[in-house]
Amino acid sequence: MLPVPDTAILVVAAGSGTRLDAGAPKAFVGIDTHTILRHALEGVFAAAPAQVIVVAPAGFEGDAETELRAAAGDRIDLGRVVTGGDTRQRSVAAGLDALWGDVTRVLVHDAARALTPPEVIDAVAAAVDGETGIIPALPVVDTLKRVDGDTITAPVDRSQLAAAQTPQGFPRALLDDAYAAAAASGIDYTDDAALFAAAGHRVRRIPGSARSFKITTPDDLERARHLLAAREAAPAEAMTQRSSRPSSGPRVGLGTDVHAFGGEGSLWLAGLEWPGEPALSGHSDGDAVAHAIVDALLGAAGLGDIGEHFGTAHPEYAGAHAEVFLARTREILAEAGFTIGNVSAQFQSNRPRFSGRRAEAERVLSDALGGAPVAITATTTDGLGFPGRGEGVAVTAVAMIHPV
Repeated sequence: MLPVPDTAILVVAAGSGTRLDAGAPKAFVGIDTHTILRHALEGVFAAAPAQVIVVAPAGFEGDAETELRAAAGDRIDLGRVVTGGDTRQRSVAAGLDALWGDVTRVLVHDAARALTPPEVIDAVAAAVDGETGIIPALPVVDTLKRVDGDTITAPVDRSQLAAAQTPQGFPRALLDDAYAAAAASGIDYTDDAALFAAAGHRVRRIPGSARSFKITTPDDLERARHLLAAREAAPAEAMTQRSSRPSSGPRVGLGTDVHAFGGEGSLWLAGLEWPGEPALSGHSDGDAVAHAIVDALLGAAGLGDIGEHFGTAHPEYAGAHAEVFLARTREILAEAGFTIGNVSAQFQSNRPRFSGRRAEAERVLSDALGGAPVAITATTTDGLGFPGRGEGVAVTAVAMIHPV
């Protein structure tokens, strides 16, 4: 007998998929040999046990049941399919009506975010308390402009923005009340966090994942296929690489990175934005500290380097910040059978002045690495070399990892 969980996950799969234009509701379109819904459910059932409610479009309940049973395995008693409504809000409400009495926290997840790592699902569930809603989110990497028709009227400060993902987590009692209030007001929300906040409740964010993108267009579907193909190839490659490794014991990697000043926008360094400082140039945001850490971690695991995984052949990482790079690197290491021990990095530059924000930077980088300890130091070079001349930043990082 499985214990009755206090967490439920509503997997909303009732969308029509108009923009995907694949001739079927979006959740039942194939990525590879499996549907979008099947991949989403595999991620859900790989996370900690929870009641799982699939909200399916009318007429597709049997298909949803088939996918649920295939993904659930011996957890099938935790799963159920219900019929969705004609809006997302009504679909979620149908799922809420099917919750067990023991459930105290609810995660609402879009099936279209089919590659969401189970670690993100567990992190959202763990962060929910009795008063606060939780959303996983990534920094906005594109340069944004405010427009009026074809005319650009003003820039938008992207440091104040975040790209929301799912699952979004909430205390059940407050979410039930918020849905009742929304139904009474007649307002239809497309985002559960917005509905929750409109009822007067606090919502905070935690780091999301680059793999949690929403499959909406044919290009998104192709991206998902590419990532799945790479993931299928990774275990065999990792096994070959690990065949010559000792079965236990830590491994150490070294990473270096340099970037010149002269980029556009703000300076991003050690996961933080530094207003008023000259930006570094690079394919992404030029954060040499984060990039050196990525190389150190990948090198320790024998899994290549940053150029192989995040270089110009991967346009999805153009403009991305440290949170994205480090979270994805942690996933790569986990897939290869490693966990992160600790990381230390030192950057050489005359600017910015770092000591006042050291603790903040270490916290941001540690959060992106799943809580692994991170230590950052800074030094000048007494005017020697390109860092001393103020031309750029040089960083050296050391990382320790452990086989799982």
